Parts: sequence; C-alpha cells; structure tokens
Amino acid sequence: MNPLITPEELVILNQEKEKRLMLIDARSGPEARERYEELHLEGALWVDLEHDLADIKEDLAQGGRHPLPQPEDFAGLLGRLGITPGSHVVVYDDKNGAFAAARFWWMMKAAGYEKVQVLDGGFEAALEAEFPGSTGTENPAPAQPYPFNEWKLNTVGMNEVKAVTSDPEFLLIDVREAERYRGESEPIDLVAGHIPGAISVPYEKNLGPGGRFLPPEDLKAMYSKIIGNRDKGKIIVHCGSGVTACHTILAMASAGLKMPLLYTGSWSEWSRNGLPIGRTK
Repeated sequence: MNPLITPEELVILNQEKEKRLMLIDARSGPEARERYEELHLEGALWVDLEHDLADIKEDLAQGGRHPLPQPEDFAGLLGRLGITPGSHVVVYDDKNGAFAAARFWWMMKAAGYEKVQVLDGGFEAALEAEFPGSTGTENPAPAQPYPFNEWKLNTVGMNEVKAVTSDPEFLLIDVREAERYRGESEPIDLVAGHIPGAISVPYEKNLGPGGRFLPPEDLKAMYSKIIGNRDKGKIIVHCGSGVTACHTILAMASAGLKMPLLYTGSWSEWSRNGLPIGRTK
C-alpha cells in the first residue's frame, strides 16, 4: 500500500459502503484539542502527541522530548481507538504530515500494521477537496488492544549513534531546518548545532508546491543520490525529538526505498548529554 493518500482518493474511499476507514487527527501544539473540537474531518478521532505517541520522562536527557511509549501502551491506545487488524487507517495533521501524522504512521508500521496511510497535504487539503468536516468530539468503538508486543522497525540509541559519528560507512541525516543544523538558531532545545558527522537534508525538501509530497520518482532520485549504495541498516535519520524524522522516512517509503533507522532521542537527547556538537559557519 502506498504510504500516502491524496485528499481526492480519501473522498472516494469515504464514499465506499463497505469501507473500514479509521481517520486519525494528529494535529498537535497549543490548543490542539480545542482546534480539533472546533473542526475536524468527519469521523476522525484525535490523538495527543505528548501523551499518546510519546512517553516523556522528567529528565529529557533520557530519551529526549518524545521518546517512544512502551509497545503495550500503544497497543492499548489502538484498542481504545477501535483500530483492528482489518481497519484502513488514514492519519493527518496540519503540518503537511511533517509532525505527528508521520510519527503515528511510523509507529503503526513499527507495530506491524500495513494498511495505514498519511493524508498528503493534510487537514486543509482535505477540506479543499470537500471532505466533510465536523465539530465536537467523535466517540470511538473500542476494541481489544492491538496484538503486538515489540516494535518491528529498528531504532538506535544515543550510544549507538555516538559510536558511528566518524564511521564513513554510516550516514546520519538531520532533517531539521538548515539554520538549526548550522547552529545559527535553536528555538526548542537548549543548545544549537548538530551531531558531528551528520548531513543536513531538511524535511522541506520532501515537499513540492502546495505542501504536497514530491512524486515518488523525484524522491527516489534525490535520496538515492544522498544514500548511495549504503544498506538501510547504516542510514540513521533524526531531527529534534524523533517526530519530524518520520516525515523523511515516510518520503523514502513513498519512493519505494527501504526504511532506515530512526534515532528517536535525536538532537533533544544528544544536546543534553555533554556530547560533541558540530556547527557550520
């Protein structure tokens, strides 16, 4: 299944009588719940990045700003949402899939789920395509916890990243904005800069006009040039806290490339542990 679905395809899917469509609203940030209740795609259930899609520790040096929850906790969330092995899950946000929508997609894939897609263009694009909107809240039909007990996609920890920063066989891709990578600004974390040895490939490069993903062939050409002949096990993607990095993994999957490793702690963890910091003039 293509990891992306267009708004137009979603409208058609929503009209099918035998559909088992599960819409997930993953918008985040200040007053996200209030914005969901003011207007969301009809039938969409809201998930909270901070509480549903992460297990945030008191000390952010341990795992960064958005460490993954335990598999059993995510399995329970899927059950509470009513997601079963037969559901067709489509998730959206209002950041072109660059934030919590891509994270939810990655977590579903890491749970072994196949029939999950991210809405290309996000919330606004669906409204423009005349997908019906709704207000208030939607009531899920709870099911049993989703049957999985371990993440099935590989992640790496801080020590593993530290061990390969100077190894030319490995490729570290930093998807944050270029000025954050260069160390010119850092609006979120405590220290500006990047992991030594990492290259900058901002996630915005995945997008074309209107905030839609580039065509698969363009994404494949771009990333094939960047990663060369490296095995997926030697490609590590990271961002600020392991969320936006999933946007680039989604882009690679859309291009038909194998999914690389995710450093979930990312810069938010690395920069809080007294490790070397790279800066570019």
